[in-house]
Amino acid sequence: MAVIEGLERIVGEHPFFANLDADFLDLVTGCAKNVRYDPGQHLFREGGDADQFFLVRDGHVALEFATGRGSSVTFLTVGPGDAVGYSWIFPPYEWDYDARAVEATRVVALDAVCLRTKCDANTALGYEVMKRAVPFIVERMKAARLQAMDVYGAAS
Repeated sequence: MAVIEGLERIVGEHPFFANLDADFLDLVTGCAKNVRYDPGQHLFREGGDADQFFLVRDGHVALEFATGRGSSVTFLTVGPGDAVGYSWIFPPYEWDYDARAVEATRVVALDAVCLRTKCDANTALGYEVMKRAVPFIVERMKAARLQAMDVYGAAS
């Protein structure tokens, strides 16, 4: 078995892409780069182009929405092993919320156009990515609901 080096190893060890076929992993890694965010720095902002997909390696990212009163509310905080930014999958490819680094955070940023193009060209890869994305999205919705219940209290 060949030793996987560098970014390919990092992507392949992330829970989102764990046990991905080596050929698929090579395709995905071709869209990836390492990025570091300082505390308070935004990965993306609501309404912007959903042009990346983030695999969190270290640190924590607050997912926030604007209250309309000039402030934001954190609806979920994610950390190592999680993924952020599923809006890259679905048209109109715009962010629905903000994502802000809570502390020094390292991610693998995947170029969304690159990844979508590869998924469209290779439907088996596209299907594999969707099979991995849907459970993360469902879990994200459940976690956001639980966090909201904790913040606002359960409905009586």
